[in-house]
Amino acid sequence: MVSKDLMAASAKPLILSILATKESYGYEIIKSVKELSKDEITWKDGTLYPVLKKLCESKLIESEWKSIDGRKRKYYKITKLGLDTLEEEKSQWKVVNNTLNSLWGNSACLN
Repeated sequence: MVSKDLMAASAKPLILSILATKESYGYEIIKSVKELSKDEITWKDGTLYPVLKKLCESKLIESEWKSIDGRKRKYYKITKLGLDTLEEEKSQWKVVNNTLNSLWGNSACLN
Protein backbone atom coordinates (compact mmCIF):
# COMPACT_ATOMS: atom_id res chain seq x y z
CA MET A 1 0.00 0.00 0.00
CA VAL A 2 1.23 3.49 -0.86
CA SER A 3 1.66 5.93 2.03
CA LYS A 4 -0.78 8.83 2.47
CA ASP A 5 2.01 11.36 1.89
CA LEU A 6 2.98 9.81 -1.43
CA MET A 7 -0.67 9.50 -2.46
CA ALA A 8 -1.18 13.19 -1.71
CA ALA A 9 1.93 14.19 -3.66
CA SER A 10 0.92 12.15 -6.68
CA ALA A 11 -2.78 13.10 -6.75
CA LYS A 12 -2.40 16.10 -9.06
CA PRO A 13 -0.40 14.36 -11.82
CA LEU A 14 -2.57 11.24 -11.57
CA ILE A 15 -5.81 13.17 -11.95
CA LEU A 16 -4.46 15.36 -14.76
CA SER A 17 -3.14 12.28 -16.57
CA ILE A 18 -6.49 10.52 -16.36
CA LEU A 19 -8.37 13.61 -17.53
CA ALA A 20 -5.90 14.08 -20.39
CA THR A 21 -7.27 10.85 -21.87
CA LYS A 22 -10.98 11.61 -21.37
CA GLU A 23 -13.41 13.56 -19.22
CA SER A 24 -14.53 11.67 -16.15
CA TYR A 25 -16.50 11.88 -12.91
CA GLY A 26 -15.27 11.34 -9.35
CA TYR A 27 -16.06 7.68 -8.79
CA GLU A 28 -14.66 6.78 -12.22
CA ILE A 29 -11.40 8.59 -11.39
CA ILE A 30 -11.14 6.72 -8.07
CA LYS A 31 -11.79 3.43 -9.86
CA SER A 32 -9.21 4.20 -12.58
CA VAL A 33 -6.48 4.99 -10.05
CA LYS A 34 -7.24 1.81 -8.13
CA GLU A 35 -7.14 -0.32 -11.29
CA LEU A 36 -4.02 1.33 -12.73
CA SER A 37 -2.16 0.87 -9.43
CA LYS A 38 -3.32 -2.73 -9.09
CA ASP A 39 -5.13 -1.83 -5.84
CA GLU A 40 -2.03 -0.18 -4.31
CA ILE A 41 -3.57 3.31 -4.39
CA THR A 42 -7.08 3.55 -3.03
CA TRP A 43 -8.72 6.93 -2.66
CA LYS A 44 -11.90 7.76 -0.84
CA ASP A 45 -14.26 10.61 -1.74
CA GLY A 46 -12.70 12.71 1.01
CA THR A 47 -9.32 12.34 -0.66
CA LEU A 48 -10.37 13.08 -4.22
CA TYR A 49 -12.92 15.88 -4.06
CA PRO A 50 -10.77 18.48 -2.26
CA VAL A 51 -8.07 17.94 -4.93
CA LEU A 52 -10.62 18.27 -7.73
CA LYS A 53 -11.91 21.50 -6.16
CA LYS A 54 -8.37 22.90 -5.94
CA LEU A 55 -7.63 21.92 -9.55
CA CYS A 56 -10.83 23.68 -10.65
CA GLU A 57 -9.93 26.80 -8.68
CA SER A 58 -6.48 26.76 -10.32
CA LYS A 59 -8.15 26.51 -13.75
CA LEU A 60 -6.33 23.23 -14.48
CA ILE A 61 -9.64 21.41 -14.92
CA GLU A 62 -13.27 22.38 -15.50
CA SER A 63 -16.44 20.74 -14.26
CA GLU A 64 -19.91 20.38 -15.71
CA TRP A 65 -23.02 18.61 -14.45
CA LYS A 66 -24.39 16.04 -16.91
CA SER A 67 -27.30 13.63 -16.82
CA ILE A 68 -26.45 10.32 -18.43
CA ASP A 69 -28.85 7.38 -18.25
CA GLY A 70 -30.90 9.31 -15.70
CA ARG A 71 -27.92 9.83 -13.37
CA LYS A 72 -26.70 13.35 -12.70
CA ARG A 73 -22.93 13.49 -12.27
CA LYS A 74 -20.29 16.18 -12.21
CA TYR A 75 -17.84 15.53 -15.02
CA TYR A 76 -14.33 16.96 -15.06
CA LYS A 77 -12.15 17.74 -18.04
CA ILE A 78 -8.64 19.07 -18.37
CA THR A 79 -8.00 22.59 -19.68
CA LYS A 80 -5.17 23.86 -21.88
CA LEU A 81 -3.46 25.17 -18.75
CA GLY A 82 -3.95 21.74 -17.19
CA LEU A 83 -2.29 20.05 -20.18
CA ASP A 84 0.66 22.44 -19.95
CA THR A 85 0.92 21.82 -16.21
CA LEU A 86 0.78 18.06 -16.79
CA GLU A 87 3.81 18.29 -19.09
CA GLU A 88 5.72 20.12 -16.33
CA GLU A 89 4.60 17.52 -13.78
CA LYS A 90 5.77 14.69 -16.05
CA SER A 91 9.23 16.24 -16.34
CA GLN A 92 9.53 16.67 -12.58
CA TRP A 93 8.32 13.14 -11.79
CA LYS A 94 10.73 11.68 -14.36
CA VAL A 95 13.63 13.41 -12.59
CA VAL A 96 12.52 12.00 -9.22
CA ASN A 97 11.94 8.54 -10.70
CA ASN A 98 15.30 8.46 -12.49
CA THR A 99 17.12 9.69 -9.38
CA LEU A 100 15.55 7.00 -7.20
CA ASN A 101 16.25 4.35 -9.83
CA SER A 102 19.90 5.44 -9.87
CA LEU A 103 20.12 5.24 -6.09
CA TRP A 104 18.38 1.88 -5.94
CA GLY A 105 20.39 0.34 -8.80
CA ASN A 106 17.46 -0.02 -11.18
CA SER A 107 18.46 0.52 -14.80
CA ALA A 108 14.84 0.67 -16.04
CA CYS A 109 14.40 4.47 -16.04
CA LEU A 110 11.59 6.42 -17.62
CA ASN A 111 12.25 8.12 -20.93
